[in-house]
Amino acid sequence: MVLFNPVVISIAVMIILCLFKFNVLLSILVAAIVAGVCSGIPIGDTMSILVSGMGGNAETALSYILLGALAVAVSKTGLASILAKKISNIVKGKKITLVLLIAFISCFSQNLIPVHIAFIPILIPSLLGLMNKLKIDRRAVACALTFGLKTPYIAIPVGFGLIFQNIIRDQMIANGINTTTSDVTSVMWIPAIGMLLGLMVAVFITYRKPRNYKDVEIEGVSKEEIDEKMTRKHWCALLGAITAFVVQIITGSLPLGGLLAIIVLFVTGAIKFNEIDDLVDGGVKMMGLIGFIMLVAAGYGSVLRETGAVEGLVTSVTGIVGDSKLIGATLMLLVGLLVTMGIGSSFGTLPIIAAIYCPLGISLGFSPAAIILLVGVAGALGDAGSPASDSTLGPTAGLNADKQHDHIWDTCVPTFIHYNIPLLIFGILGAMIL
Repeated sequence: MVLFNPVVISIAVMIILCLFKFNVLLSILVAAIVAGVCSGIPIGDTMSILVSGMGGNAETALSYILLGALAVAVSKTGLASILAKKISNIVKGKKITLVLLIAFISCFSQNLIPVHIAFIPILIPSLLGLMNKLKIDRRAVACALTFGLKTPYIAIPVGFGLIFQNIIRDQMIANGINTTTSDVTSVMWIPAIGMLLGLMVAVFITYRKPRNYKDVEIEGVSKEEIDEKMTRKHWCALLGAITAFVVQIITGSLPLGGLLAIIVLFVTGAIKFNEIDDLVDGGVKMMGLIGFIMLVAAGYGSVLRETGAVEGLVTSVTGIVGDSKLIGATLMLLVGLLVTMGIGSSFGTLPIIAAIYCPLGISLGFSPAAIILLVGVAGALGDAGSPASDSTLGPTAGLNADKQHDHIWDTCVPTFIHYNIPLLIFGILGAMIL
C-alpha cells in the first residue's frame, strides 16, 4: 500500500517533527533513519549512505557560507543600507508596494541576474527596520520571495528556467516523447498563473493585517540616519557584488564568485585585514545552519533513492489510477509533491518522475502537452513549503536576521498553502484541458 511506502512514512515523520518545531536538521536526520529502517537498510548503512550523499549539496553549502560573509561585508560598508533607503523612498510607506517590489526583485535572481538566493542576505536584513515600521507581516514577504525564486524558473526559459525546461525536454525525449524546449515553454505558463494567484491571495488577503515586531539590532545593519551619497567604500562594495555575479556567469561557480568578491573588497580597502575573521564568523552565523541543512538534505535524498521506494511509490500509482485521467493526474501530482518535499529539489526530482509518468500518461491517453505539464508541475510541487528547500531556507535566512521569523510556521507553511495548492489545481485542470 502507498501509505506504508518508506518514502511516505519518512516524509510524514519529517513534516510532523518540523511542525512541532523540532530542529529542522535533526528532523531530516530522523526521517532519513526512518526511511532506511522501513526499507530494511541497517542504521549504520543508512548513516553511511547519508554522509556519502551529503556531497551532493557541498557546492551549495559553501556558496551560502561565502555569500553570508559577502553579505556581512557589504552591510558593513553601508551599501545595503543605502539600497534599503532608496527602496524606502520608492515605496513611500506603502507596504503592499514594498512586498510586491521584493517579489519583482527576487524574480530577477532566477533569470536576468541568476544568483538565486544570493541577494537575500544582502538586501532583506537592511529592510527589516522598514518592514517593522510599516508593520508588514513577514509571512507575506516570505511568500513574495519564494514566488520570485520559483515562478520564473517554471515559466521563463532563461537562466535557471532554461535549465529546468531543458531537463523536462531531455527527460521526455529519453522516455519516448519527442519534445522541444518551446513545447515545454508553451504549457508551463499555466502553473505560473496559479503561483501568481497564490501570491496575490497571500499579499492582499491572508497576510494583509498589520503584525508587530520588535526593533532588534542586526549585526552589520546600522540604525542611524543613512546618507544616500555614494562614497569610495560603497563603490568598492558594489564592485565586489558585481564581481560575484560576473565570475558566476563566466565560470558557473557561485563559491568562486563569492570568494573573489571578498578578495576584491579586501584589495580595494572596503574591508580591512583585521575584519576578515569577523566577516567569516558573521557569514557562518547567518548562513551556516542553512548550509548544513542543505548538506543533510542531499544525504537524505540519497537515502530515499537508495531505498528504491521512490520508484515503488511512483509505480504504485499505476495500479490505483485505472482508466481515469482525473485520478491519474491527481495522484501523479500528489506523488510528485511527496518526492520533492523529501528530496528538496525540483531539478533532481524530474528524472525520477518522468521515467514513470511518460509511459503512464501515454497509456491514459494524455496528450504530449498534458504530459509535459504533469511532469513539470510534479517536479515543481513541494519546492515551496519543503523545510529542506533553498526556496524556503533562503527567505528565512533574510527574514530571521533578528530572530523573529520561524522557518516552519512563517515560511514553510505559508508558502506550502499559497503555492502548492494552486499548482495542484492548475496542474490538474491544465492536464484535463490540453
